[in-house]
Amino acid sequence: MKTVSLILARGGSKEVPQKNIQLLSGEPLISYTINAAKWSGVDEVWVSTDSSIIKGLSIQLGAKVINRPSEFAKDDSPSEEALLHFAENVDFDVLVFIQPTSPLLRPSYIDEGLEKMKEYDSVFSVYKEHWLPRWSLDISPINFDENKGRPMRQDKEDVYVENGAFYITTKENLLESKSRVSGNVGVVEMKIGDSFQIDTWDDFELVGRLV
Repeated sequence: MKTVSLILARGGSKEVPQKNIQLLSGEPLISYTINAAKWSGVDEVWVSTDSSIIKGLSIQLGAKVINRPSEFAKDDSPSEEALLHFAENVDFDVLVFIQPTSPLLRPSYIDEGLEKMKEYDSVFSVYKEHWLPRWSLDISPINFDENKGRPMRQDKEDVYVENGAFYITTKENLLESKSRVSGNVGVVEMKIGDSFQIDTWDDFELVGRLV
C-alpha cells in the first residue's frame, strides 16, 4: 500500500502574486506544507506545478515534482483536473491532497486522516463552528428568521466547516468518481487556530504571528 501526498502549487495567483513562494515568517509558504507532509506517515511527497521556480524550490525541500500542464493551471481550473492528471501518471494507492495555503497543518492531522482511511473511503479536514447569525451582502439573514426571533446559540447544533487543509482518498475512488471526496466519508477535526488559509496579504500578516 503506497501512500503519497500531493500539493498543487500554481505559479499564478490573482490576489497575491507568486503566493506559494512568498515568505511567511522568513520561509516560503509552500515549505510549511511540504514539511508537514515529509514529517507525516506518507511514503512520498509530490508537488504539481507549472512554475520552474516552485519546481526548483520543491525539489530543494525534498519533494518530487510533476509538471502541471498549462491547461490545468488556469485561474478557473478545478483542482480535480490536476489531481486526475497526477493519478494517471504516478503510481500510488492512497492520495493525501494538501493545499499549500495551509501553513498551520500539522503532521499529526495527516496521520489521523490516514488512520481513518481504514474505516472510510475518503477523509477531509474540518473545524467545528458554533452557530452564529449569518447575513448576505445585501444584509438579509441567511440562517435564521429575524421576524421569528433570534435563536439562542446553545439551541443550535454545531457544524463542521471544511477548512481546505487536506483531503485523502484512494486512487481507485478518485479515478472512478472524478472527485477528491467520494463514498463513505470521514473527517479529521482540526483546531480552528490551525485552520487558517492564506489567500490575501492580510492573511500573511495574521498567520505570520502564529507560526
